[in-house]
Amino acid sequence: MQKNNKMSLTTRIMLGMVSGIVLGLFLQALFSGQAEYLIPLGLFDFPVKSFLVDGLFHVGGQIFIASLKMLVVPLVFISLVCGTCSLSDPKKLGRLGGKSIALYLMTTAIAITVAISLALIFTPGVGQELPTNASYDAQQAPTLAQVIINMFPTNPINAMASGNMLQVIVFALLFGIAMALSGEPGKRVAKVFDDLNAVVLKLVTILMNLAPYGVFCLMAKLFTTIEIGLIWSLAKYFFVVLAALFIHALINYSIILKVLTGLNPITFLKKMKDACMFAFSTSSSSATMPVTLETATKKLGAHNSVASFTVPLGATINMDGTAIMQGVATVFIAQVFAVDLSISDYLMVILTATLASVGTAGVPGVGLIMLAMVLNQVGLPVEGIAIIIGVDRLLDMTRTAVNVTGDCMVTCIVAKSEKEFDVEVFNDPNAAKELEEKTSL
Repeated sequence: MQKNNKMSLTTRIMLGMVSGIVLGLFLQALFSGQAEYLIPLGLFDFPVKSFLVDGLFHVGGQIFIASLKMLVVPLVFISLVCGTCSLSDPKKLGRLGGKSIALYLMTTAIAITVAISLALIFTPGVGQELPTNASYDAQQAPTLAQVIINMFPTNPINAMASGNMLQVIVFALLFGIAMALSGEPGKRVAKVFDDLNAVVLKLVTILMNLAPYGVFCLMAKLFTTIEIGLIWSLAKYFFVVLAALFIHALINYSIILKVLTGLNPITFLKKMKDACMFAFSTSSSSATMPVTLETATKKLGAHNSVASFTVPLGATINMDGTAIMQGVATVFIAQVFAVDLSISDYLMVILTATLASVGTAGVPGVGLIMLAMVLNQVGLPVEGIAIIIGVDRLLDMTRTAVNVTGDCMVTCIVAKSEKEFDVEVFNDPNAAKELEEKTSL
């Protein structure tokens, strides 16, 4: 046990992830073609699938994700109230919102441009003999006007209970502003919220130390069900999307961060490891939000007054990874169905996907809804989504990690521009390690 405790959290999460993937692939190969994985044990057959895969691994993984999601609403609400009530300049809130939204939209436009360019160069859909009689029922996306109206809660308690993050953000901002304008009563309430914030962040740190076990369960369950053969049949599409995701995360973000802040991109990427692994294993920006917020404040040095606003907003509207999938998927589906798209069509794809990243915020299955909107815009059959949906699970994991990296990158830029950034914390390789060790299990 002592040896385990000396390992860094990153190492333990990586071990859990790799072990889960290896075990999942081993079980899939060992029991290939069997509906139930059975091991003969003398008088009876031990049901590996129902007991281990659908039982232990499923329960362990879902408890881990539920524990993270449990923290999202209280963490966002408390952090945002603390950050807002401490603002001395009311105009600062408008600047934070303007800068954050502009940066998120800019990175999304860059992401989909890179994706379309790579797809046009490598032509993943040309020569593919794939079934085109598949069907996909696209949900109706809300209009941008409806999204703006829905941002304002009629019942803030209901918004928290249903996890409507845009409504929670708006209510937290209004509550924080009211506290700042309330004088002494506001200061007394602010002290309570500061204490609550410290307690919730401590709970986040405790749960992070359970991550290796949760990640192991999630990966083991997932990789017993992934169809490897399907990935090979769509290999060109799969690897073009992966290449675009890596280019955007490692190159585009690094250039933007260096140009706008002067910070070292390598230091930034190293400190993103834990958050990216959480994002990869959970496939949810919302579930990863507690870890993202801790990374932005404790490891990267952004002050809570900025990070508590930009991180929840990014988890809601920042869709860089999804935009990359849409760019490649649009070109891929056009090539499979032998439809020629013009330059104006591609420009329309970029514009639609960028604006849709805000317009479909908070909608379940947002990536596929946005893709259906894009395909309709340029006259491509929505049924084409059914062709790629089989390999989307693995790609979804990777693009969630890209989205989380983008959230933290924008947070660093906005915090630095507002002089709410601790460069010493950013440059300290041991930042937040002492906190992790104190709560190490």
